[in-house]
Amino acid sequence: MDWQCTGLRWPEGSDGPALGWRKGARTRVSVLAYGTEFGFRTSGERRCSGARGNACPLGAVVPAGSTGGRCPECGRLDRAHSVAADTIPDDPRTYRVYLAWFGPGMVKVGITGEERGAARLREQGAVVFSWLGRGPLMAARRAEEVLRAALGVPDRIPYARKREVRAALPDPVERAGEVAELYGKAAALEGGGWPEALERLPFAAVDHAEVFGLGEAASRTKGAGPGATARSGPAIPRSGPVRAVAGLVDGGAVAGRLVAAAGPDLHLDAGPQGLVIVDTRMMTGWTLTAAGAGGAAGVSVPTVVVGGGAAQDGLF
Repeated sequence: MDWQCTGLRWPEGSDGPALGWRKGARTRVSVLAYGTEFGFRTSGERRCSGARGNACPLGAVVPAGSTGGRCPECGRLDRAHSVAADTIPDDPRTYRVYLAWFGPGMVKVGITGEERGAARLREQGAVVFSWLGRGPLMAARRAEEVLRAALGVPDRIPYARKREVRAALPDPVERAGEVAELYGKAAALEGGGWPEALERLPFAAVDHAEVFGLGEAASRTKGAGPGATARSGPAIPRSGPVRAVAGLVDGGAVAGRLVAAAGPDLHLDAGPQGLVIVDTRMMTGWTLTAAGAGGAAGVSVPTVVVGGGAAQDGLF
């Protein structure tokens, strides 16, 4: 049995991402560092990654371009036990409500288990966030509903939109300002639908640009601004269109210099092919071997231009 990739992780208290792996009941992680070479080659067929830490009993083949990486049965099992499904209304754990910023005009409300800290925000690729409140699950869910109804705040933002804006972020002050403005509007709802069981938390913007490796890209756009810090390390290439892997194929390779990561995405400098983003959710279920040894960069799987453009069919 080979080690199976389980996707990108953002452990609480860590300075960067790590790839998760599973072989039967055994698990491990590979810590990733910006500026280092990263590469893999896929082989065989892509198999279902299972659900809730358990292997798929059917070993079902799943589509190469799927970000879920699960067969229908395992997908249903995974969703049935998620917080979003609201299947455990008497959950005794404490939850936190947050406001998350992904780009100009893109702020959402969400909830996460308090014991997880900010890991959920990094997994979603939130560039900036602030806690809004804490309390029982149903009070947290009620707060989400109030913000949607009263302020029009969404609880989901399409991932493609998040990806499109990362290379040209405004300065840290502007990023935090959007979250602060919405926080003020949400706080004003107390006494007008705000759940009594939910304790409101003070505003404190947390910026993930440096953790994601996006600091230099952001500061080059509009200037660092007050409170910004310089980031040492590799800059994100800006020449030519940014491309994203559209799907993996048997024998396909992805290799380059890791320059940034956000949410499930790894941003690679693929040499002459420019900046290529690989969504690590597409890596789950494949047998992966090393590729790109000796600094050779390149991508031999279909890609699509981020923000528009046709996919390149087949290998190239």
